[in-house]
Amino acid sequence: MLVTAGGLSQGGQSWVNPKHPLFLVPDPALSDIFRAKFCAGLKKAGLLRFAPAAVWKLRWVVHSQHAGRGDKVLDYLGRYVFRIAIANSRLESLDNGIVGFRYRDNKTQQICHVSLPATEFIHRFLQHVPPKGMTKVRYYGIFSPACRSQLERARLLLIPTPAATASTAPAPPENSAASPTSPPPLMRCPHCQTGTLFLLETLPSCRTRSP
Repeated sequence: MLVTAGGLSQGGQSWVNPKHPLFLVPDPALSDIFRAKFCAGLKKAGLLRFAPAAVWKLRWVVHSQHAGRGDKVLDYLGRYVFRIAIANSRLESLDNGIVGFRYRDNKTQQICHVSLPATEFIHRFLQHVPPKGMTKVRYYGIFSPACRSQLERARLLLIPTPAATASTAPAPPENSAASPTSPPPLMRCPHCQTGTLFLLETLPSCRTRSP
């Protein structure tokens, strides 16, 4: 699931950042919300009576983890959403009803080899085939096709203007010999000394939560 870190204001005139700079939604609050939504869904479907009453008194666990910048997350999700369960290049052998294939272990990053009976291989493969009529990708909120204008508005608000970036560049010292019309010096990357730095925003410090 991809969620924007913020959203448009009520009138759509500005972009509102998250209240806390280090996270979007706290996990404990998200756990309570998910439990309530799940309970409401079962009740609406007429299935609530089949769930033990003690389930709703327990603390539910919702695990959310930062997965990187948007481009990397899209690349990661795209490999699973728009590709088949296993590529032909990973199939290594088919001998006497035994299928051999390889995969990469996520923890060790090592290539592993597996041999399975053909029936078991087909069983595992079919678990990745979506049911007929299932929509792989759904869009809600600002990404909904009905909200094209709001999405374009958000993109315009999130693009730093040249005036804003130029104003953040350090001004020359008062005793500098530079003429008033000369451009201010650029901030260079302290590591490579070649990249140009533009100050977009200063995030407030937080002492109540570890980075």
